[in-house]
Amino acid sequence: MKTLHTSFECYPVAKVGGLADVVGSLPNYQGDLGTNSIVIMPYYDNAFVKKKKSKEIFNGEINFNDTNYHYTILQLQLSKQLFDTYLVRIESLLDREQVYGYEDELNRYLGFQLAVLDWILKEGHSFDVIHCHDHHTSLIPFFINNCYDYNKLKGTPTVLTIHNAQYQGHFSHDKLDLLPSFNFENVGLLDWYGSINPLASGIKCASKVNTVSPSYMEELKENANGLEGLLRSESEKCTGILNGIDTKFWNPETDKMLAKNYKSANVVSGKKANKKELCDRYGFDLNVPLFSFIGRLVGEKSADLLPEAIREALSNYKEISVFILGSGHKEIEDELNALKDEFQGSFNAHIGYDEKLSHLVYAGSDFLLMPSRVEPCGLNQMYSLRYGTIPIVRRTGGLKDTVIDIGDGGFGICHDQASVWDINYSIGRAVELYKDTKTFRRIQKQIMKIDHSWTKSAQEYIDLYKSI
Repeated sequence: MKTLHTSFECYPVAKVGGLADVVGSLPNYQGDLGTNSIVIMPYYDNAFVKKKKSKEIFNGEINFNDTNYHYTILQLQLSKQLFDTYLVRIESLLDREQVYGYEDELNRYLGFQLAVLDWILKEGHSFDVIHCHDHHTSLIPFFINNCYDYNKLKGTPTVLTIHNAQYQGHFSHDKLDLLPSFNFENVGLLDWYGSINPLASGIKCASKVNTVSPSYMEELKENANGLEGLLRSESEKCTGILNGIDTKFWNPETDKMLAKNYKSANVVSGKKANKKELCDRYGFDLNVPLFSFIGRLVGEKSADLLPEAIREALSNYKEISVFILGSGHKEIEDELNALKDEFQGSFNAHIGYDEKLSHLVYAGSDFLLMPSRVEPCGLNQMYSLRYGTIPIVRRTGGLKDTVIDIGDGGFGICHDQASVWDINYSIGRAVELYKDTKTFRRIQKQIMKIDHSWTKSAQEYIDLYKSI
């Protein structure tokens, strides 16, 4: 079986969030299971791409918005992957440093999708399944089944994975002329509540649709930023498949980014060595519980609650430390930076993204905070379990599917509301657990043995492909 993954992110080429981790791992595990998976993504003018070798394999031209765009397909040389990675380079459109944040995002998304389909047609590629990830590539199912230029691809099975339904890519009808010609009677397949909605179109036109956890799929039927009714009506072709993690990369026994490697048998000494590295670097007390947050400082992650929650927690529980790694809304960043002076020795933050530091934080922390309002799957809690760090999560999406509260015989600390009170109450429960050394150590060893590898999920995706 030959599958083409289309995505705007793929680790390690370009990463903004969990989408990159999924697209960078799933094809590898599918390769282990005998599926020939290929990833195609935009060319980014970033440091990683510049230092890697690539081979030019195709040149073509697309036209939209009354402009001819020359594009190049490059094959990236990545020796550790079991799948081929191709980059679409479109001069002045895709060859930029950042993944998102440009005023002409619509043109960038369209240009990428049109170049991918043009390449497939011109080169005569035959894929058993085209797998589209999020709204950036979700117009492909409509294009291949309705646009005259792609008649030869009509009927190609497609899968749309929704990593985050909050972002849908909608634009106004007056930009319809940017799209390839199609029978206007089918414009309803593009429209949703008066605008062109790529994610809605993908849900309507893809052969199968899935979200990245079963609970998130059920939640979206009730709250999906306007797509609830559509997902309910299309529920027969919708499913939830829980994401996995790359346990070869996220492995405390071999992780070169740690101060000391460890496994469940020596989790106490291993985590202590990594915690000491963090404490020495950021001025914390090694002997008190360390709570950390890793992620985007945005409302979806409840990051707007963190400054007040941290202030209350550090006031209520004198002997704890809190560390934040992330970036996002400037006002949240500013509030967190202000807390550094107020709670020197108990609080610190690294504003920005640092892959190496994130590994050390997972290994050196005692607890990981994830009070998310929205969490389609969540990978951070799986990373923390792998490194023996107990997750504190709100019961939503994939967090609900992967973390069971200690009060229910589980191994994590869960709360129901995204509120300062819930966060602080959970921190209080964690402090009491930390004091119970025997139980705390038992849970640390237990969670390191939980299997959240991609193997099971990769097989579920293959079964989904076979069904279409």
